[in-house]
Amino acid sequence: MCEIEANTYSIVGRCERTGELGCAVASAVPAVGAICVYLRSGIGAVSTQSWVNPYLASAILDRLGAGEDSATALEAVLAEDTSAKLRQVGAIGRTGAGVAWTGAECTLWCGDRSAADHAVQGNMLTGPEVLDDMSQAFSADPHLALEERLMRALEAAQAAGGDKRGRQSAALEVIGAEDYARVDLRVDEHADPVCELRRVLGVAAAQLAPFVAGMPHRNAEATPPPVGVVDMLLCPPPDRPGGGGSRLP
Repeated sequence: MCEIEANTYSIVGRCERTGELGCAVASAVPAVGAICVYLRSGIGAVSTQSWVNPYLASAILDRLGAGEDSATALEAVLAEDTSAKLRQVGAIGRTGAGVAWTGAECTLWCGDRSAADHAVQGNMLTGPEVLDDMSQAFSADPHLALEERLMRALEAAQAAGGDKRGRQSAALEVIGAEDYARVDLRVDEHADPVCELRRVLGVAAAQLAPFVAGMPHRNAEATPPPVGVVDMLLCPPPDRPGGGGSRLP
């Protein structure tokens, strides 16, 4: 199995109002969202980092789906991993508290924080204030949409210092009752990825979110997309709400 070292900071969280699950992550490696973030509708959210092992995330989600709580699932999966000391994992289920693991051989500074509705974790950070500020930002206003709380957590972590090597990529994903994500955004290579992710989130909220809201829903009859959404997306990107993109073919 090929493994990738992703020294990074991330948060897994749950919205108690909606039941949605989400994860946000940033790192000084490219395309961090492609390798670290794993979500299943109605089951849980997992971030696997340091020496990334996607199979840990899959196994945790399988156990959560079978009815285990997050702590039991995480402990059982790590017990079967001979390289657990190199891993860092955060997980949360549709119920119960968030949990995290930081192996003894993760790159310093490393650590994690767990709470009733989230867990934050990071390695190769500038210091513990990165995780403390991240957790506080997520908890500050539980009435906000989950993607906004996750975004604010990333911004707080970056403002506190972030990854001590620098910056390169960031990602944000939220899933609800459907099998597909309601929000799934990535900045794969950028000098200021968290800031760019904030910009992309604004554009997506104006242009993509209305389209996703009209996509087929589980156990519901599919309907045509709203005319207003179709008309908006037929316009060149700079002419849509939120702008962005280009008119060039």
